[in-house]
Amino acid sequence: MAPGSALIPRLMDLSPGTEALRYCFALPAHPESVAGARELTRARLDAWKLDQDACDAAVLVVSELVTNVIVHTASTRVVCELSRFGRRLRIAVQDQGHQPCGPRLRPSSDDEHGRGLLLVDAMSSAWGSHEAGDASGRIVWAELPHGVEQLAGAERAC
Repeated sequence: MAPGSALIPRLMDLSPGTEALRYCFALPAHPESVAGARELTRARLDAWKLDQDACDAAVLVVSELVTNVIVHTASTRVVCELSRFGRRLRIAVQDQGHQPCGPRLRPSSDDEHGRGLLLVDAMSSAWGSHEAGDASGRIVWAELPHGVEQLAGAERAC
């Protein structure tokens, strides 16, 4: 079993020799923090040399999940954890307070809001939510497959 953390439960089984990388950041739960979350995610995935498509998808998912915390909870901060396990990238976002029913897909929303989880669902191979272990909120996670770019020493921007 993979070692767990405060955000990611021990769900992934790692084969011997599988690389596991983690990165966690916290930001104030303010609208300006969505851009910061995107920037931090891009920088980390660039350092991990993820391919462009995976990076773009992950940045979109992080943006939507962080936005949901800001719009739908009474949180003062949002915590995001990125984990790379072999060829899978897992994104987990924790809030400090949530609605009792948790996140829901709204398949026919004509609203300006309500399509974020549809994007998360479309971009992810799996996603879900659960109560935080310390009862201080909810964790919404998404898992994406990814590739690693093979650039012979060349720099790239995610």
